[in-house]
Amino acid sequence: MPFGLQGACEYREDIRKSRFLALAAPVASAEEAQAFIQQHSDLGASHNCWAWRCGQQYRFSDDGEPGGTAGRPILAAIDNQDCDQVVVLVIRWYGGIQLGTGGLARAYGGSAAKCLQGGERIALLARIQARCHVPFAELARVKARLGEWQAVIEEEAFDADGALLQLALPVECFDEAKRQLADLGRGRIRLELVP
Repeated sequence: MPFGLQGACEYREDIRKSRFLALAAPVASAEEAQAFIQQHSDLGASHNCWAWRCGQQYRFSDDGEPGGTAGRPILAAIDNQDCDQVVVLVIRWYGGIQLGTGGLARAYGGSAAKCLQGGERIALLARIQARCHVPFAELARVKARLGEWQAVIEEEAFDADGALLQLALPVECFDEAKRQLADLGRGRIRLELVP
């Protein structure tokens, strides 16, 4: 069963004169994750490396560190802690001593893991997959309402008329989401279960 975070948490560590600050928070969408990263990144730091996961969607960044030494280990820490709907930002202030690629991976992944272990975890609800086609005119309003149904966008594809959204949402929210989507789209948006 995947876990989320009850709230934001942080972890600080000094490794060979470099300071690391790991910040983690619950997020419901890619947009929330990116907003957290932008809001909490320190432009005066050497590196702001991050990773997030929301269902099947995930992203990570090494922010100038050698490829695969920061973002991927942070994402691995998220997955190894069985977390979902989580963003982790690890800020590094370089202390003058090279850590090497293995040392960087251990530092970033370890800081992320310790941060997540220190946070208050909550079991995430079992989710079902559903899909709907949303006309462009309604897309912003639909996306704004997803949090009300605890829905997460797992896939998004566009065509000439709008977006096909594949969502993961709690079983108990499906009927309400289906009704409200039909109302929002004046009958043109139909939420259906993915077989």
